[in-house]
Amino acid sequence: MKIIRFEELKCWQETKILVRLVYQAIQKSAKIKSDFGLRDRLTRAAVFVMSNIAEGFSRQTNKEFVQFLPISKSSAPEIQSLLYVAHDLGYIEKQIFQETYDVADKVSQLNSGFIKYLSSQHK
Repeated sequence: MKIIRFEELKCWQETKILVRLVYQAIQKSAKIKSDFGLRDRLTRAAVFVMSNIAEGFSRQTNKEFVQFLPISKSSAPEIQSLLYVAHDLGYIEKQIFQETYDVADKVSQLNSGFIKYLSSQHK
């Protein structure tokens, strides 16, 4: 089965969940809402993961697509690190931290696997 739209990619679908979780965490926390720097970094990193997958998908070749995926992949650990800041400052509860952290980890792993797969296709 050939993938026609970026929305069909498992890594993008999981990133969509991550973006929702990040935004929900922010909405539930008045402290994050008022911490412009942290809020901005979290939302930008989450959207960056998602948009780089979509942008890479629009490229003409797998080789070009693979150039976008490491950028996307590296934003997932950035989110995890920012979650530590939010949790350590008491902005978010442990459960929200852990759920969002775990999804970010899954996104990173999916991107890694997809990079390996696409890289093997153009050798």
